[in-house]
Amino acid sequence: MLEKNTNQLSSPSNPRTFKVGDLAVYPAHGVGRIDAIESKVINGETHDFYIMKVLENEMVIMIPLANVDSVGLRDVISETDIPKIYDIMRNHRDAPVDNQTWNRRYRDYMDKIKTGSLFEVAEVFRDLFVLKLNKDLSFGERKLYDTAQALLVSELSTAQQSDDETVLSEIESLFEVQ
Repeated sequence: MLEKNTNQLSSPSNPRTFKVGDLAVYPAHGVGRIDAIESKVINGETHDFYIMKVLENEMVIMIPLANVDSVGLRDVISETDIPKIYDIMRNHRDAPVDNQTWNRRYRDYMDKIKTGSLFEVAEVFRDLFVLKLNKDLSFGERKLYDTAQALLVSELSTAQQSDDETVLSEIESLFEVQ
């Protein structure tokens, strides 16, 4: 079983807190910057929100502070976890055999992406990359492949303080036949 990201030090009674300017990962959307912490009155009650802008597409997300754990907002992976991500992709011989229908694979892969774990996203990318070598991906699988690639590249380049092209080149080199 793969290790999950352990640089999250939150629990239900002690959720992870972020400051303005911090980088964080929102599941299925990627790396963003906390631009503000605002209070809003909703149905007569005051609630505090992180205002986060996703770096890739500048989408703005309001995240209730009380829901940080339930939505999966987390820190960018640490540099020490990057080799584990690369190991997942490097071990593409462990990728599952294509014995499922494309829509079943799609559901399974989408569930993994929604977890917010870069380890799970790396598995999805690896499996779809290997599948793509053997046959054409369905439209849905191609979208998932693109999503997994964008999430991987965005977070890895942020963690390594590198550019996207360098990280994408490193990832693709992991699949070269030797």
